[in-house]
Amino acid sequence: MCSIMGYCGSAILDTFQKGFHRTVSRGPDDSRIVNTGKGFLGFHRLSIMGLTPQGMQPFELDGSYVVCNGEIYGFEKQREALKQKGYTFQSGSDCEILLPMYREYGVEMFGMLDAEFACIFYDGTTQEYVAARDPIGIRPLYFGYDPAGTLLFASEAKNLVGLVDNIMPFPPGHYYKKGKFHCYCDMTKVETVCHDDLETACTTIRKKLIAGVEKRLVADAKVGFLLSGGLDSSLVCAIAARKSNVPIRTFAIGMSEDAIDLKYARQAADYIGSDHREFYMTPEDVVSSLKDVIYLLGTYDITTIRASIGMYLLCKAIHEQTDIRVLLTGEISDELFGYKYTDFAPSAAAFQEEAQKRIREIHMYDVLRADRCISVNALEARVPFGDLDFAAYVMALDPDQKINKYGKGKYLLRHAFEGKGYLPDEILWREKAAFSDAVGHSMVDYLKEYAKGQYTEEAFAEGCKKYAHARPFTRESLLYREIFETYYPGQAQMVAGFWMPNKAWEGCDVDDPSARALPNYGDSGK
Repeated sequence: MCSIMGYCGSAILDTFQKGFHRTVSRGPDDSRIVNTGKGFLGFHRLSIMGLTPQGMQPFELDGSYVVCNGEIYGFEKQREALKQKGYTFQSGSDCEILLPMYREYGVEMFGMLDAEFACIFYDGTTQEYVAARDPIGIRPLYFGYDPAGTLLFASEAKNLVGLVDNIMPFPPGHYYKKGKFHCYCDMTKVETVCHDDLETACTTIRKKLIAGVEKRLVADAKVGFLLSGGLDSSLVCAIAARKSNVPIRTFAIGMSEDAIDLKYARQAADYIGSDHREFYMTPEDVVSSLKDVIYLLGTYDITTIRASIGMYLLCKAIHEQTDIRVLLTGEISDELFGYKYTDFAPSAAAFQEEAQKRIREIHMYDVLRADRCISVNALEARVPFGDLDFAAYVMALDPDQKINKYGKGKYLLRHAFEGKGYLPDEILWREKAAFSDAVGHSMVDYLKEYAKGQYTEEAFAEGCKKYAHARPFTRESLLYREIFETYYPGQAQMVAGFWMPNKAWEGCDVDDPSARALPNYGDSGK
């Protein structure tokens, strides 16, 4: 990853450094702070593209500066166009094109980027700050105002704790300029519904996902893959394996006694011929890592925390035991194609509305999980299902095509790769199990049991009353909230609420986010 921070006005360097240092693990290769004359910009570097010292940020152009945590796909074409306009470049870094682009196109540039990014500009001409974030929010960015009213931006909420009054996520698909946020791209807004027939839709889905994976294989550092054995990560790995001249490197984790996904990950790895490694975690690992996981995430959401424990421990092992620096993951597929609970959508329109809500909010949940678990271990996450071209196409498809009327969830995605040899049918058509369940049903059970032992019935009832926003409703949710408050006091509004099935739908009024609580769980995770 990388970490960026901006103090957009008068500040004491020591104060800036105190907050900035909290995310050095995102970019342990180098660090730099510049005084813009109107505040500070800071950058912690994880070297992925343009590994030479010339690729170090902040980049500067005639008194203007930029810091960017991002990956800009196909930047070479834009760089060549800028060279024709007289700009020169000192490194192979994709982010070096940003200042010339800003000079040429202004804020219109953000809509031109095929990228996962969060960036902060200091415009030396106008002496103002401009910031922006990618349309899905794959790269993190937060903001807040200090007691004097000075604006701060930072990669993570932890950078801003104690420096600002209220920490809020920077809205995806927006840029900030002159005191206002402006939307430059709304990924959930469909101008024209796409009525492609089933076969055309599936062919397009396949081609666009393959393209999304291909562009994310480009790196000057070593690339690996998280393989849960489920449909999404298995497809990413299968596509990459076809494009690689050597076996790709895949990684999986589970509880030693009942990890559902390990056997399926192994099956997928054997089929695609990957260099596969398995890791195991114990009940002690689960409980002992809980506080660290909540701190690194900056959330109290049940689903996010459960699913992060295995991912965090796996990424920690990859960081400590391998030379991998980039990891491709399978996030965002569920939000586009549906979960187990969206089988209960009462109509195609309701399915689409739920998908729009989930995509708008995913930066606070699954995308946040992938970013934090990977970046805290000095690795970079890339998310092919979040490819802008791919996601925009799926969002625009007629929801009557996407709703589960086939007797199998995610039918379009499965059918897109059916009969193409990418995966065996046992993987391609297997029922979904959530990652937090699939690493071992016992993991969630251990967490629930641990939380149960922390509160009497009276203490639980009183504890829940303390919170108005996103009030806890189980002992587990109360435990997570109280740990969260020790690290991020009074900042619960950073998260919209609990990531739960839509309670308004029949069959979805449950008090646990696990798909195991749904009546259609069936063969999932067997």
